Amino acid sequence: MDRNKRQKNYFIRTYGCQMNEHDSEKISWILTNMGYKETESMEDADLIIYNTCLVRENAEVKVYGNLGALKQLKREKPDLIIAICGCMMQREEIRNVITSKYKHVDIIFGTHNIHKLPQLINNHLKTGQTIVDVLEDSREVVEDIDANRKYSFKAFVNIMFGCNNFCSYCIVPYTRGREVSREPENIINEIKELAQNGCKEVTLLGQNVNSYGKSLNRDYDFVDLLKDINEIDGIERIRFMTSHPKDLSDKLIEAYKSLDKLCEHLHLPVQAGSNRILKEMNRKYTREDYLLIIKKLKEAVPNIAITTDIIVGFPGETEEDFNDTLELVKEVEYDSAFTFLYSIREGTRAARMENQIDDKVKHARFQKLSEVLNEISLKRNEKLVGETFEVLVEEVSKNNPEVLTGRTRSNKLVHFKGDKNLIGTMVNVKIENAKTFTLEGTIV
Repeated sequence: MDRNKRQKNYFIRTYGCQMNEHDSEKISWILTNMGYKETESMEDADLIIYNTCLVRENAEVKVYGNLGALKQLKREKPDLIIAICGCMMQREEIRNVITSKYKHVDIIFGTHNIHKLPQLINNHLKTGQTIVDVLEDSREVVEDIDANRKYSFKAFVNIMFGCNNFCSYCIVPYTRGREVSREPENIINEIKELAQNGCKEVTLLGQNVNSYGKSLNRDYDFVDLLKDINEIDGIERIRFMTSHPKDLSDKLIEAYKSLDKLCEHLHLPVQAGSNRILKEMNRKYTREDYLLIIKKLKEAVPNIAITTDIIVGFPGETEEDFNDTLELVKEVEYDSAFTFLYSIREGTRAARMENQIDDKVKHARFQKLSEVLNEISLKRNEKLVGETFEVLVEEVSKNNPEVLTGRTRSNKLVHFKGDKNLIGTMVNVKIENAKTFTLEGTIV
């Protein structure tokens, strides 16, 4: 059958962060408008897209492995189009590996030119050639890309792109470019439209949301944006990520007290508890600076949930440095944390550092840190037993069709029995049981 006349299907696999997830929603919208339909099976797809991540070595290795596995599928379906995009593709040396060793890949594009995807697909179909189109950096924010949102009742909204921080271990400034803030009017209009379509919760995305507004030609910052979003009818919850401690202002802490829709949860990556390591990481704050922010937050919002990111085994990390991190974790009492083994990212300053830590040592420290974090998480969750919380119902549990899952304002994941018609609504749930990562309760 002529491939141009039958229904064409696409499959997207997304690696990495929420910004990548939202980029995949935009890609999905573009493909839907081109007449493609989403499929959950790669075997049924006419177009397969891998949206890649470069932050951790593990994600990069997975991409190469999965790309290799597509060779056989391409042999069986020569008309299959395989495209790869995202942060990995912003690195010239990786593009060279793809074009030389993975010749079954048809289209390569980056993080700045998703809007050109229809043109790239058409160019490939016309020429049969591998199409490579990557912008190294873009100061231009493309505002007209909509998204096929996974949920109608909650949504990711980009408020800025890029990063100016250049932490010594991180590749993001090289793959996402310099910081560019979206115009507030465009953000507000997008959220108003989401609200009109039933959206109750928005999560504002940026590599460092606290520096929002610095590229605008006016006196308008992140808290000003939060205040304007707080006024939008229909929106009931506002979340954001990610925050950088060096830019977290007293003005934002005050906003937690005055803005009723701003959720009592803050993800504030600390990365390490040692001043020496923080300096080597180029984080631009000290342990003391960080702990002062936490103190102010807890005074302003006593029930705030604080989560974080921590890197274990950064080059030169001693037992003393690691113990500083453990002590900070115990002092802050995080609700949960994403912990990572340091992995070398070529092109970063940390990759050139001496005293790379032995893998055995890294894993032992990682295990110890995880045990401390999990103990604290469980203890904090156990304190919530007997209390009742507003929960936004998100989906049916993957393990039990009679159980629903949702999140509290403080971002706690809650399991409870209920009808699937409740998905997308707010319910009150009394907590009856606490686990390390989840809560269990009953609708009241």
